[in-house]
Amino acid sequence: MVTNDQTRAVYVISVAAELAGVHAQTLRIYERKGLVAPARTPGGSRRYSDRDITLLQRIQELTTDGMNLVGVKRILELEAENKQLRSEITKIKQQANSAIEAAHREHRRDLVPLQQAVVVWEAAERDTRR
Repeated sequence: MVTNDQTRAVYVISVAAELAGVHAQTLRIYERKGLVAPARTPGGSRRYSDRDITLLQRIQELTTDGMNLVGVKRILELEAENKQLRSEITKIKQQANSAIEAAHREHRRDLVPLQQAVVVWEAAERDTRR
C-alpha cells in the first residue's frame, strides 16, 4: 500500500496525545470506542499519522463543545458520508456536462444551413413556367 505524508504513521501515543491536546489514556479510549484506528508496529505499539492527529483534534473540538463520544462518532460518520456524497455529486456533474457537450457536438454536426436545406417553392414554380 502506498502511503502519503498525511497517512504515514510516525507518532508514538505520547506525542500524538500532546499534539491533539489530550492525555494518552484518552487516545486509548477513543480507539476502544472506534473513533480512531492507529497503525500498529510489529511489536504492537500504536503509531499515529498526521491524518490521525487531525481527526483527534476534531474529536477534541466536538467533545469540548459538549458532545459525548457516541455523538462524536455519529458526527464523524456523517461528515465522512457528506464528503463522499459531495465527491460523487461533483463526478456526476462532470459526467453530465460531458454528455451535454457531446450531445451538442453531435447535433451541430447534423445541422444543415437553412439556405441549403430549404428550397423556396415559389422560386421553383416560377422557373418551371418559363
